[in-house]
Formats: sequence, structure tokens, C-alpha cells
Amino acid sequence: MMPGQVRDAPMSGELSVSEITAAKRGIAEILGIPRPLFWAFVGQLLFMVGDGVEAGYLDTYMLHHGHTQGFVNELFTFYGITVMIAAWFSGPLSDLLGPKKVMWIGLVLWAVLEVGFLALGLGPNNSFMILLFYALRGFAYPLFAYGFLVWIAAATPTAMLGSAAGWFWFSFSAGLPTLGSQFARFAIPEIGELKTFWCSLILVIIGGLIALLFTNEPTGKKRLLPAHIPTKEIFFGSLSIMWREPKTLVAGIVRIIDTSSEYAFLAIMPAFFVDHLGFTLGQWLNLLSLVFLSNILFNLVSGMVADTLGHRFVVSVFGGIGGFIAIPLFYYVPLWYPGNFWAAAVVGIFYGATVAAFVPLSGLMPQICPREKAAALSVLGLGAGASTWVGPAIVTLCEAVFGPGLQYVIWTFAGIYLASAGMTMYLTISPEARKYTEEADRRGETSAVIGH
Repeated sequence: MMPGQVRDAPMSGELSVSEITAAKRGIAEILGIPRPLFWAFVGQLLFMVGDGVEAGYLDTYMLHHGHTQGFVNELFTFYGITVMIAAWFSGPLSDLLGPKKVMWIGLVLWAVLEVGFLALGLGPNNSFMILLFYALRGFAYPLFAYGFLVWIAAATPTAMLGSAAGWFWFSFSAGLPTLGSQFARFAIPEIGELKTFWCSLILVIIGGLIALLFTNEPTGKKRLLPAHIPTKEIFFGSLSIMWREPKTLVAGIVRIIDTSSEYAFLAIMPAFFVDHLGFTLGQWLNLLSLVFLSNILFNLVSGMVADTLGHRFVVSVFGGIGGFIAIPLFYYVPLWYPGNFWAAAVVGIFYGATVAAFVPLSGLMPQICPREKAAALSVLGLGAGASTWVGPAIVTLCEAVFGPGLQYVIWTFAGIYLASAGMTMYLTISPEARKYTEEADRRGETSAVIGH
């Protein structure tokens, strides 16, 4: 909101998050969920379950239907690029159109492009159509999910930002890939692989409609920036914020580091555990499930703890330093105790928790840039998308520099996580930003339009 600008009043019968919070706290608020956004969290969970159905078997499906590994790699590379672009676009589009409209765009795009992907691509096994529609579909889910994250940041009181961010990442990662993959596991034997893909479309539509039709919080319905700010400035501002406010760039780098090891380990750890250590494939999959379960649960815990101990403290100590300790343990403990599944499971659970400890970044960024919340969060979205290819790229770089040997990769990631702890300590909230946020909270404007 521009200084001196009058806040739009909520529509009749609608309550903003801050107004609800000022009233009697219910179970949702006690759990750290903004009550007016409750159904949006439920809908996002179902949406991400649908989006994650393919995560566990799309690559093998492609290979079993005559496509080369090179084509599969190309498919996921293009998909990752469009995901990264859309994650950044979610911020300025939310400023321009309002988060709820951005979520509608993401839902409609996902549904339409998935129909093209299945009916014109996978069904007839047309390589060009598979590549075209799957790459384009990468634009869809970030608009829905990260548009919702902007809505949360714009409409949630500062005291609840950490918990709300934790619930966002809980619903996100519980669906993609955890519950989505489990749905596929049970559906494929009953109805087959292709029909299971079609079920994912149904889940996404149901989840999206629950989130958007049952949520009437007024902030997300309208443009977040004043009408006089031109579109070009909004989009350029989402990039220029990285040099106008260097802390956002640092936070973006920390966000890249957060899940970079996760994407790298998905590529290199199966061979390490199965081929080198002698774990069965089932044991490895069970271990991976425990890592993701730990990550999901600690997404919630880290967000709630951050509201008490501080966002920077949780990210730096439990995320950065914790990752520096957990990553080598995840490699060496199974070597020290060969064949001991539960020893590997303990350090795997610890590793999953440290990755989750970066969740409070999503609550910290709106406090660093309270006048440009969507632009600041778009930098985090860009970092989240970039981590999908930065992690595997670090593995390739280590092999080129140090030669073969997993220990070099492990210690490189450990060092990077330790560096992230130092970078996080730079992410302080200026007195001006703190004063702006406190005044906005006192006036009940956390749920109002946020301007430059």
C-alpha cells in the first residue's frame, strides 16, 4: 500500500485474516492455519496429490514405451525450465491480477494441458506432443501453488507467517511427491498406468475447485498493487528487487541450496544404496519414504518454531548447520554400519528434517520487504525452481573437477550448506521494514493491498 492510500474495505460478509485473528481464536489459528484460508490449504493438498501422481513412474512409463533415456532427460529438463519461469511469474502476476486469479489461471492451464498431454501425447505415444504439452504444463502448478503462497503472505498477520508457511509446504510436499506416488502405487494395479494419469487430472480439478470456490478471504481477490503502477514496472520490479534489496538475492541463493541436495541425491543415492551397499530396492524406497515423511512433518515444526525462536535462527542453525552435519552422516553411517536399515533411517530422517528447516524463509521474506511481498516471494520461487537443476549440476561439476567418487559430492554439499548458514545471518529485517510491518499489523492492514 502506498503511504496515505486508503485501504479497500472487505466485501460485505467477508472477513480478512487479521480480522478473524483479532476475534476468538479457533482450532485453525491454534494450529497456525489462517482460518479464512483453511479450505485453500485443503485444496492445495489435493491439487499437489494430483500433480504428484506421475512423479514415481512417468520416467519408467516413457522408457517402457520406446523412448530413450536421452528423450526422458530432455523432457524433464524443459519441464524444469518452465516450472522455474512460472515460479517467478507467480509474484508479479499476483501483484497485477490478484493471487486468486493467478491460481485460477494455473488450474485451468494444468487441466487443459494435461488433457493435451494424455490425449494427444501419451495416448498415441507421439513424442513431439508429449514434449510440447508436458513442457507447457510446467507453467501451471507454480502459478497455482506459488500464487497461493503470495496470498498467504499478503493476508496473514506477521505473528502467524512462520506457521502458515509451514502449513503451505506441508500441503505442497505431502502431495508432491509423497501421497501422489502412493496413490499411483495402489491405482496402477487396479486400472493401469494410463488411466492412473487421467485420475491425476480429476484430483487436480477437485483440489483446485475446493481451494478457489470455498475460500472467500478478500485480499486475494484483488490486485495487490495500486492501479497507477504500470505492468512493465511490476514485472521489472520482480527482477530489480534483487539488486535494489540484495537480501532478496541472498535469500534466493539460500533457497536454491535448500533442496539442491535433495534433487542431487534422487539421482545418485539409489545406486549407492542398492548397488554399492546391497540394500534391496524395496529397502531403498522405504528409506526414501521415511526421508520425505520427516521432511513433511518438520515443514510444520520448523514454521511453528520459527514464530517463537526467530526465522533466521531456525534456517541458519537447523537448516544450514544441520545440513552440514546431516549430509555427511547420510553417506557415512550406512558405510559404518553396512546392511543396517535403521541406522540409515535415523540419519535419513535427520537429513529430511534439516531440509525442512529452510521453510521459515517464506515467512522471513515478507518481513524483509513488506512493501513488495509478492516480488520478494517470486525470488524464492525462482530459487525453488532453479534447485531442480542446480543440484544435479553440482554432481556433474564435482565429477569433472575431482573425478569419480561420491565423497567429493557429499563434502561439496556439506560446505555449501554451511555457507548458507552464514548467508542467512545476513537476512536481517531493517528498522524501517519492521516499523512498517508493525504499523500495518496495528491498523489491520496485513490483509490489505500491499504496494511499493
